[in-house]
Amino acid sequence: MSRPALFLDRDGVLNVDHGYVSRPADFEPVDGIFDALRPAVEHGVALIVVTNQSGIGRGYFSQQQYDALENHIAGLFASNGCPLTATYHCPHLPDAGCSCRKPKPGMILRAASEYDIDLDRSAMVGDKTSDIDAARNAGITRTERIDSASASPDALARAVAWIIEAEQ
Repeated sequence: MSRPALFLDRDGVLNVDHGYVSRPADFEPVDGIFDALRPAVEHGVALIVVTNQSGIGRGYFSQQQYDALENHIAGLFASNGCPLTATYHCPHLPDAGCSCRKPKPGMILRAASEYDIDLDRSAMVGDKTSDIDAARNAGITRTERIDSASASPDALARAVAWIIEAEQ
């Protein structure tokens, strides 16, 4: 049976955006992030990260460094009661013409297919127009754009509430 998902951008949503974050030591979770996401997990909502990571394509860090960081992030979220269902990333440069780089919906559609996600019951939280456009291009109508400068979990809490209320 399909389930809803909360699609999340990474930098500026889950963590304070310090530029091209590539090392576990540089990953700083947004204050209150785990408390904001935990109710989604408790209600069976998938937490799926979709993130553009052109730092790989630009040579700022390697795929191996990215993978090590993502393993750290997955462990951190799991140990705080918020296991991530999946993380998808686009390593390409903005002009690469790939189907995965947001605002294209490739990562979201792939996740929906691989995890039996009902996009009509899902939501997206991002800090850039490309995040919101990717969600809309995939058919997700519930979106929340946040200001990454303030890095507040309030938008996440609202998105979680939308999904939970719709399920009841």
